[in-house]
Amino acid sequence: MRSRFSREWKRSRKPSKQRAYQRNAPLHIRHRMMAAHLSKELNRKYKRRSIAVRKGDQVKVMRGQFKGKVGRINRADLKKQRVYIDGVEVNKKDGSKAFYPLHPSKLLIIDLNTEDKKRMAAVNRG
Repeated sequence: MRSRFSREWKRSRKPSKQRAYQRNAPLHIRHRMMAAHLSKELNRKYKRRSIAVRKGDQVKVMRGQFKGKVGRINRADLKKQRVYIDGVEVNKKDGSKAFYPLHPSKLLIIDLNTEDKKRMAAVNRG
């Protein structure tokens, strides 16, 4: 059963309510949930630990079968809270390749996509 999202939600320690909050969150709030840690150099440069991922960011996979792979983000799916990276693909039964969905928390941002001036202003603002 899906309940409406509540902005007046008070935190709960129950995992089921935490999952319900994430599942029912609108996209503008889900975007904030899709954050990954910054590399040590970017951490020192921007004086922050993490930032929301975006298409064009260069990331390194830190967990799972693709651990150690580096690539650019091809697509960020807010609905499913998954990221698709160039070079992180699986072979399908028919021989074609498909992107493997990864959660942003399992990634490390190595290089930011600096094309968006508003994003960079927000990052520098800190």
